[in-house]
Amino acid sequence: MADAVILLSGGLDSYTTAAIARSEGFRLFALTLRYGQRHARELEAARVVASALQVERHLELDVDLSVFGGSSLTTDAPVPKDRPLETDGIPSTYVPARNTVFLALALAWAEALGSSDIFIGVNALDYSGYPDCRPEFIQAFERLASLATAQGVGGTRVRIHAPLQHLSKAEIIRKGLALGLDYGLTHSCYDPGPGGRPCGRCDSCALRAAGFAAAGIADPVLLR
Repeated sequence: MADAVILLSGGLDSYTTAAIARSEGFRLFALTLRYGQRHARELEAARVVASALQVERHLELDVDLSVFGGSSLTTDAPVPKDRPLETDGIPSTYVPARNTVFLALALAWAEALGSSDIFIGVNALDYSGYPDCRPEFIQAFERLASLATAQGVGGTRVRIHAPLQHLSKAEIIRKGLALGLDYGLTHSCYDPGPGGRPCGRCDSCALRAAGFAAAGIADPVLLR
């Protein structure tokens, strides 16, 4: 059984991605980043999800990107609410270079483990305009990994798996349910209220709601 490093946020997409990796026979090593995000409730969800997936090891790493600012997720700037899902442009919730930083850390752990497989739950359809969720970025990082690591230079291909890349949110939800996932364990909201209750108005909440509606399924988080 091969080892794989999974970037696990506690959200719907990363949970589904990890379950797909497990279904493909990988032993899971989950990496969660505490990066100064205002929606720190997702860290609790990541722990619960990691336990549900029975990962081999779950690491929580502190990499405080809030010191740089530049995002409404890591500063006191207001999180956009009630925006149309089709809005063009990069929203203020984009965290500068976040996925580049996250993948670099996952790559370091994977190399230390002797693993050549990394899974990330990025999506090119419901990606909110984030540049570091596009297929071009994933392909470029995979190329970088082959140049930047001892195993890559030695001829072992490092693979960045993004199995949700071309799926809609509804398709992701259906795939997860087929794998037996409980989405009530996950957290998606960018600006949760007291007790972690989702705001229901941010981009992430809107995308999640649209996905469950399109799948014809009630969101279990809202039923609790």
